[in-house]
Amino acid sequence: MIRAIEDAIAAIESQHEVRILFAAESGSRAWGFASPDSDYDVRFIYAHKRDWYLTIGEPRDVIEAMLPGDLDLSGWELRKTLRLFLRGNAALNEWLGSPIVYADRDGLADELRTLLPGAFRAPTAYHHYLSMARGVIAEHLQGEEVRLKKVFYALRPLLACRWIAAANSQPPTAFSELCSAPWVEAGERAMIDALLIAKAAAREVDTQSVTPEVRRWLAIELATATDKISAIRSTADIEVSALDAAFRRHVRTSQ
Repeated sequence: MIRAIEDAIAAIESQHEVRILFAAESGSRAWGFASPDSDYDVRFIYAHKRDWYLTIGEPRDVIEAMLPGDLDLSGWELRKTLRLFLRGNAALNEWLGSPIVYADRDGLADELRTLLPGAFRAPTAYHHYLSMARGVIAEHLQGEEVRLKKVFYALRPLLACRWIAAANSQPPTAFSELCSAPWVEAGERAMIDALLIAKAAAREVDTQSVTPEVRRWLAIELATATDKISAIRSTADIEVSALDAAFRRHVRTSQ
């Protein structure tokens, strides 16, 4: 599959006349709790040649491709990426923290990781993760039997909210790092470990009952996270000029 992903990246570059600066796995494979039949969700950042930017129009700034083998690729153009980074886009920050990287060129990802502490907008990220958890719980975890995948889709953002409240920084992409934080108790880790064992053997569509302990934890954690919203503050102090410089440098490199 890695070879197929590398071939897909090369084909996108050729077909769209772009340079892919960074590509990484996102979703459950990056988080570390994929099912045996999980899709591959590749996310990437790309730059056009200079003349593409010298227009009064608004060309499309997203490239998407669905390929055989459950391979889903989606990428953002460099200028779009940097604008979203400036606004504190949590999904982009997760890409940069992915433990599975397929392409890393010209140092863009390292530059953004270095700038991230100054660009991190805690309220934006907190609302992103809290809304995600609230939606999953309301839509997918109300029945007697549920998909284990959806349990983790609630667990992860709730732990991310706890991370932001405690550390005021971007939560790690890897779920294992969220769980190993000092503010996660041993009993919580044991509960999560049991769920991980069950999840590893389950297919994407498999359902099963969830213990009262897990349901109680989700309800309490959601209520706690909701109560903390007003206390979350941003310390972002990034200068737009730093991103302007990165933009110009990488457009020149992509000639």
